[in-house]
Amino acid sequence: MTVPQFIEHIEEAYTAERPFVTYRKGGETQLKAMVQHDATLYELNSYTVSGFVFAPFDAGPSVVFPVAQSTSYTCEWDPNLGTIVADLPIAYPSSNSVAREKHMALVSKGIQQIEASDSLQKIVVSRKETVPISKKKPLDIFIALVQRYPNAFVYCWYHPKVGMWLGATPETLVAIQGNTFKTMALAGTQPFVSTTDVIWGNKEVAEHAMVQIFIEQALSEFTTDFTSSEVYTHKAGSLLHLRTDIQGMMHTHHQEIEKVIHALHPTPAVCGLPKAAAKTFIVAHEGYDRAYYTGFLGELNMVDASENSSHLFVNLRCMQLEGSTAVVYVGGGITKDSDPAKEWEETVRKTATMKSVLQ
Repeated sequence: MTVPQFIEHIEEAYTAERPFVTYRKGGETQLKAMVQHDATLYELNSYTVSGFVFAPFDAGPSVVFPVAQSTSYTCEWDPNLGTIVADLPIAYPSSNSVAREKHMALVSKGIQQIEASDSLQKIVVSRKETVPISKKKPLDIFIALVQRYPNAFVYCWYHPKVGMWLGATPETLVAIQGNTFKTMALAGTQPFVSTTDVIWGNKEVAEHAMVQIFIEQALSEFTTDFTSSEVYTHKAGSLLHLRTDIQGMMHTHHQEIEKVIHALHPTPAVCGLPKAAAKTFIVAHEGYDRAYYTGFLGELNMVDASENSSHLFVNLRCMQLEGSTAVVYVGGGITKDSDPAKEWEETVRKTATMKSVLQ
């Protein structure tokens, strides 16, 4: 199937208001899609189902497109091809001083909460920014993301009862093949400037260490053969992060996959530590519903080489399309060493990931 034929199938589903997801995994050239047969909203009630799952940060249903109720499509994407779409939507100027002061105040409040607590170490605070766009097809934005972010998980997800979401996330929640699982600790951010050979500050190093320790402790109870790589610098678009690769064995696939997901989600990279206290602060003080931002999404219990395979991603670097606007979500980790002005600047750099495809 050619790329234009592939896109045509998705556009037909969108016009008919049938749920669909199209995506491309980082480092791969294959575009995949699932189109649901009707507009039924299937909620995820069991982790034994086979399909594509879309889960929120906190409240709201985890939606699944079941394989049994969908048609799947694939095609090969040639990264050397030029764009097949023209006149992408135009991004408008970034957030104003009011948004800056509001976010810095939230960061300051988070720092104060950490300093006043005996146990709270990190809180991930976020904001959203509404960007006017011209009336272009969502798949134009998806293709632009595919072109610009070859190493990210890029997706376009739609359900008429939920909405339209797109993203290019660098972070795996968990990848499972049979009983083998892989995940990552990803935290700390700085801009990419010509090289990945950079010096990291104490704040970023400590932030990453918190995430790694949390994951290792959370999974050690029901996994074996647990190993972690050395910490290294990972490039994601125009940003750099500290990363550790973690893997091990689950006792059984179906019995343990739900435990692994619940133990990891939401990770300290999108929530904080301890998880419950950080989440309480977020819900009380952010002032908006994150919905599916910092939730997770991806393949659940797909059959690959005669084994069940699941590959789930943290929903970062994402946007929600609402009519002629894009709601762009962005956040950052706060510790006692955070600087509110620098945290604001980090969110501005992160929004550039999404805005760059709207220009």
